[in-house]
Amino acid sequence: MSKTYTVTAALPYANGPIHIGHLAGVYIPADIYVRYLRRNGKEVLFVCGSDEHGVPVTIRAKKEGVSVQEVVNRYHELIKSTFEKLEISFNIYDRTSSAHHHQNAQDFFLRLNKNNVFLEKQTEQFYDEEAGEFLADRYIIGQCPNCGNENAYGDQCEKCGSTLSPEELINPKSALSGAKPQKRLTKNWYLPLNEYESFLREWVLENHSNDWKANVTGQVKSWLDDGLKPRAMTRDLDWGIPVPLDEGAGKVLYVWFDAPIGYISATQKWADEHGKDWKKYWQSNETELIHFIGKDNIVFHCIIFPVMLKAHGEYILPTNVPANEFLNLENDKISTSRNWAVWAHEFVEDLPGKQDVLRYVLTANLPENKDNNFTWKDFQLKNNSELVGILGNFFNRVMVLIQKYFDGKVPTKTKNYPELENLHDFPEDIGRYLENFEFRNALKELMNLARLGNQFLQSQEPWKKIKTDEEEVKNILAASLEIAAMLAQCAGPFLPNASEKMLQMLDLEVLSWQELKEKRSFFSEAHSLGEAQLLFDKIEDDTVIAQLQKLENTKKNNQMTNPNAEAQKEEINFDDFQKVDLRVGTILEAKAVEKADRLLELKVDTGLDVRTIVSGIAESFSPQEVVGKKCTVLVNLAPRKIKGITSQGMLLFTENKDGKLIFVNPDNEVPNGAGIA
Repeated sequence: MSKTYTVTAALPYANGPIHIGHLAGVYIPADIYVRYLRRNGKEVLFVCGSDEHGVPVTIRAKKEGVSVQEVVNRYHELIKSTFEKLEISFNIYDRTSSAHHHQNAQDFFLRLNKNNVFLEKQTEQFYDEEAGEFLADRYIIGQCPNCGNENAYGDQCEKCGSTLSPEELINPKSALSGAKPQKRLTKNWYLPLNEYESFLREWVLENHSNDWKANVTGQVKSWLDDGLKPRAMTRDLDWGIPVPLDEGAGKVLYVWFDAPIGYISATQKWADEHGKDWKKYWQSNETELIHFIGKDNIVFHCIIFPVMLKAHGEYILPTNVPANEFLNLENDKISTSRNWAVWAHEFVEDLPGKQDVLRYVLTANLPENKDNNFTWKDFQLKNNSELVGILGNFFNRVMVLIQKYFDGKVPTKTKNYPELENLHDFPEDIGRYLENFEFRNALKELMNLARLGNQFLQSQEPWKKIKTDEEEVKNILAASLEIAAMLAQCAGPFLPNASEKMLQMLDLEVLSWQELKEKRSFFSEAHSLGEAQLLFDKIEDDTVIAQLQKLENTKKNNQMTNPNAEAQKEEINFDDFQKVDLRVGTILEAKAVEKADRLLELKVDTGLDVRTIVSGIAESFSPQEVVGKKCTVLVNLAPRKIKGITSQGMLLFTENKDGKLIFVNPDNEVPNGAGIA
């Protein structure tokens, strides 16, 4: 093994909280691995941070009617605090909206541009004429050609999981204005992935055919066999890192160009704060670079980012990319849009002190080679039967018996037991599995150690022999205590809190992994133990029922009324609601807006004044139909220019099953200006 390791964990999108699928796919196995490396005396830099660019965060902001910066600030803090509560041991958790990262990503882009790496191409991209901007794939919605879902995105249908392109959608429309998008020429900078196919084949498929996971090399092979194409590294968006070229005005760096550079930016920030040389972690051949990701990020970490690093010329390439598959929840795909998830921040609130239990259950169910499943019943069973019934039971029995028979003093051992001769093989076996990224097998070995302890105690029955042979009981419990000590030490990477509690009760220091392999006795004469404490407690049925009911309520909400309705927006407090000023008004005049098929220019009597409002209702109403109509007006919306016309408010509508707009009006006749509360 190398001396220095740079370990990265996929940057979570700052458009929502993290859930147990993220934890199982990336963060818990990464944390186990890092804790193990540190115990081996390795210098490890464990890097992560919030990915704050890209379309998902802008969609969230538009849905909530707030700035993108407000969204990323909120979720960055939530995700960061959640990781801290789960004790994921990052050296640094950074963010990609920082000024330092912006500069770093731009410098990287300029280096590649100076090296003539990019292709500059003009292509036709979808454009929303009413919104006045180019549309990212996620901003185009339409009918899925495979399953008929009316709300498929331009890059993916979340209902059937199909990967799509905007051209494949039936009746595509802009998610910004609802208008049909048009094609318009635009210039972007492309990374010629096709020119690096031979490099990728040699590096991944030949050099790493034996030490990388089959799901990773298989996906890379599939991409290479299909033939790589140049991929745009810039986008026509207004949120992101500006392209640092004069001719790049109005464009930003592609999120998957800037996001992996975020690992480097975080390293530089950490190095500056700790007086280190950041280049040691990214540009030294003595350093191992490991990326922990989910399978949906394989293409970015095994094709695009390595090509970027190769093209730059000064960086090392990943030693391994141990990507996991997906975790399902109660036999159903985890879905953020359907709120079908166990949210990590809610878990630590609902089940305080159960972080180790979650780590254990998720590790036991890691989707290492195929998708796996989490159920609350299994969570309860593994806690009660394995953590309480096997590991906790053994450790507690040893502690209690030594307190009872020998006043907490460690008895002297004068004989060895053949069945325990291989005790010191356990750290070797656990370590070998962890170095091969086989976390489930490593955890099984840890539990086999606990099972060995239970079997030894049960077969020796010291509670019976104490009446006739105290010396034998001393040997039995001294040997049992050696098992308990080995268990406490080896549990550290998997169950950090339980490991710390066990070591405190045993009054032992944390040993390196090498010391565990060589240690023949953890205790000297006259060593005293601390007071026995329960490591884990049973999870009762009512706890599981409450969590299942929470999911059942989600399922009912997903099934009720209109299945195509947009998800509920983020909760607001009463003070937020009080800011909204809705009034009853009457439309006095209406006319079409030139070169905008969906827009009408309206004169509306709000009871406060007569004002101009531009509304996208022309596909549902002619100008003549709306004159004289009562309407509900949001009067304190900030004015904005639409097609050169200053619009001073918004009318409220809903729509029927055919997509025709319907006025939202009070039932009874009320005067203009009447407030709606």
